[in-house]
Amino acid sequence: MPLSSFTEEARRLVDSAGVHKITLRVMGATAIRIHCPRFSYLHEALLREISDIDFVALSSEKDSVLEFLIRMGYQFDRRRVMIMRYLNRYIFDDPDNRRVADIFFDRLEMCHTIDFRQRLSVDYPTISLADLLLEKLQIVKITEKDVKDCMVLLREHDVSASDQESINTVYISDLLSKDWGFYYTSKLNLTRIAESLKQYEVLQDSDRADIASKIRLLEEEIEKAPKSMGWKMRAKIGPRQQWYREVEEVERGPNT
Repeated sequence: MPLSSFTEEARRLVDSAGVHKITLRVMGATAIRIHCPRFSYLHEALLREISDIDFVALSSEKDSVLEFLIRMGYQFDRRRVMIMRYLNRYIFDDPDNRRVADIFFDRLEMCHTIDFRQRLSVDYPTISLADLLLEKLQIVKITEKDVKDCMVLLREHDVSASDQESINTVYISDLLSKDWGFYYTSKLNLTRIAESLKQYEVLQDSDRADIASKIRLLEEEIEKAPKSMGWKMRAKIGPRQQWYREVEEVERGPNT
């Protein structure tokens, strides 16, 4: 299926939701594709495939969101409602177009937690650039496809103290300065991304230099941010004790 079918559908749903006064934002690889038009060719050259569309919405609007998606032609297996409610994540199928949409409410609660409730108005039609990066950095067992997403995101955008077409270092540093576990996972993954730059021949030297410099700047800002007492106490224990949440998988539909 063409990648454009995912981005076009994501935009259609977010725009239509807005007409109905529903707050919906795109996450994940589809959001990165939407937000990185200049370097979308790099996403393609890295053979980054997209298999679904991820969204986040507000739990205060949950009933409206679920009804809206059903009206838009999506279906979900009602036999899985209890587990979906428990995980705060609903998986919808679009059987006519063989697409899948994942809907998270308020937070992404995977290996680490990202709370979107005060951040959904920052950008449109996606979550903020900083949150897009954090969504990937929170993955303890980060995959090659997530590394590719981070590379493209960093190549396209500046790293600064702003959310305006930039990856907000102040927001990221503040969040990680309160949560040692999230900090530690992010640190490992930034190193992994930097080390992976040399293995992709499609990257030009200018691409590698640009991404590497942004990673260094981000790391510097994270390190110099004042850390909370809780962060310092947890840092003394370090990785000897598990610092992340085990992620429970939800069985997807047949079209993924």
